[in-house]
Amino acid sequence: MNNERSEPSAGAAFPYQQGPRDWLCQTAGAAAPSGGSEPHEVGSVGALLGCIADDFTGATDLANNLVRAGMRVVQAIGVPVAPLDAPADAVVVALKSRTLPPDQAIAQSLAALHWLQAQGVQQVYFKYCSTFDSTAQGNIGPVAEALMDALGTDFTIATPAFPDNQRTVFKGHLFVGDALLNESGLQHHPLTPMLDANLVRVLQAQCRRKVGLIDHRVVAQGEPAIRVRIEQLRAEGVGLAIVDAVSNDDLMHLGPALKGMALVTAGSGVAIGLPANFGITPMSRSGALPSASGYQAVVAGSCSLTTCRQVAAFIQTGQPALRLDPLQIAAGQAAGGDMAAADALAWAEPLLGQGPVLIYSSADPDAVQSVQGQLGADAAGALVERTLAAIARGLVARGVRQLVVAGGETSGACIHALNITQLKIGAQIDPGVPWCHAATNAAPGQGLHLALKSGNFGADDFFSKAFKCLA
Repeated sequence: MNNERSEPSAGAAFPYQQGPRDWLCQTAGAAAPSGGSEPHEVGSVGALLGCIADDFTGATDLANNLVRAGMRVVQAIGVPVAPLDAPADAVVVALKSRTLPPDQAIAQSLAALHWLQAQGVQQVYFKYCSTFDSTAQGNIGPVAEALMDALGTDFTIATPAFPDNQRTVFKGHLFVGDALLNESGLQHHPLTPMLDANLVRVLQAQCRRKVGLIDHRVVAQGEPAIRVRIEQLRAEGVGLAIVDAVSNDDLMHLGPALKGMALVTAGSGVAIGLPANFGITPMSRSGALPSASGYQAVVAGSCSLTTCRQVAAFIQTGQPALRLDPLQIAAGQAAGGDMAAADALAWAEPLLGQGPVLIYSSADPDAVQSVQGQLGADAAGALVERTLAAIARGLVARGVRQLVVAGGETSGACIHALNITQLKIGAQIDPGVPWCHAATNAAPGQGLHLALKSGNFGADDFFSKAFKCLA
């Protein structure tokens, strides 16, 4: 690995000496029990971009885009308690803060910021979902403003645009494919129902600062026009601006205009235009991971329409699938006999040698609403997460070494249950979802191939396609 780097002069492009290297996405230390840590003085190896992601799949998605754009990336699971000990151009801190109460999400995000500042980062990137998942209370707005306050900056941008995954912003409105956000199925999200596609309006409801818009006509003119518009908005007292983007060209126009901006808030799409600001360019690489072996399985907790279609497509192939019923799990626990995970593993064990198996709790909006009505939204979500995490660990104990996990909350629970301490990023399966490789004591020896899929990402045949990519 060639890690030689010269330090940039103030305001200069970052001179970067590239060579063969491993592309490693790893934890920099164990997370504190709260998911955060107190600010402290630590050493630094000079990371350039410090990223705070509000869930685990989003963190991997962002790390993947940065790696593909040429950056060396270190990913931390929770806020580390130790300094960075490997050379990196970008550090991604993966939190599980998207659906926490705003004060808790802010506290964790600020803890991540303090740690990143101790690593010497030059720019901070707050990453959220490409469907802007949040409620009227947050957490996108409150976290963004808390980071602005801490960084002493009066302006930042916000855009979840990710055209490669059919997330585009036009005249401030978010589209999922050809549908407005609130007509795309996301209006039925069990935790963050998105009822308005107007992101200026959505973000303004969460912020005390004024929210404005940098529209597509400005973006199409490139960096100079975008910078002029930013200064206009600042003069008008605007603190945050939604940015239109309907193509990767728009994101590449936006990238240079963000050079030197203390804080960027976005989905993962904006990441493709930032590495060049530091003098880093994409390099050809294979994304090679260790050879895959062992059994194959899918654990799906997301109830997004995309994941539900993927579940249906997998079942149509004739592969074995088992649906978990949250009400039955709750009833078993109430009776003092929580056997849901054990029963699922007993079902799966004789089938593993025949090909991939699927265990899922994904359901249509009406079914989800019915369960939430009986158990409560938070209780139902936590119940399913704990069960799927126990199942994931049990599957790995039974020889599964290729595991797909669908859903951000589910992925976070499974990562912790499997005691994952590092992830090496491999090739994409679909935009935003790479295969990774983890060394963990849950899978001694060859380790575990793992794909953490956002609920809303991937083609309908994603589950079957994923395993073909490793064949």
